Amino acid sequence: MGKIVFYEDKNFRGRNYECSSDSSDLSSYFSRCNSIKVESGCWVLYERPSYAGYQYILSPGEYPDHQHWMGFSDSIRSCRFVRNVYGKSWKIRFYDKQGFGGQAAEWIEDCPSIYEAFKFREFRSCVVMDGAWVLYEQPDYHGHQYFLERGEYPSYTDWGATSPAAGSFRKITEF
Repeated sequence: MGKIVFYEDKNFRGRNYECSSDSSDLSSYFSRCNSIKVESGCWVLYERPSYAGYQYILSPGEYPDHQHWMGFSDSIRSCRFVRNVYGKSWKIRFYDKQGFGGQAAEWIEDCPSIYEAFKFREFRSCVVMDGAWVLYEQPDYHGHQYFLERGEYPSYTDWGATSPAAGSFRKITEF
């Protein structure tokens, strides 16, 4: 099992809460989150309760303020531990139309620029065949993050996005 510690203030100060399992509502433990220590495992953090809102995928390390995990605010309200149920291989297929239609692009490695690799600026559906992935809204692993685990996503809204914009993606290898 993993371990993560949330702190209300920057630089690991203020009230804190240690967590080692999924939590659908962290509101009663802290009012804001301005720094985090991921002691073990990989975690998906959500801006709202019940695993909703902006997502942030964090691997082991120290994050002294919300900008270090590319946070848009100091709001973290739920979290999930990423379990290693994905094996040691990765494969993802994106489509330029909803419902797995149109042109497809299959990949097994990290991709810092979707446009350079595929000439696409948007993906409207995808299938994760192996592994777990992080999709970023902008190139070079910036912008909104989306956690994609094994399964089918007939529409970009199924992975939590509000638009089909896609700039980069990478494998999750830290478990």
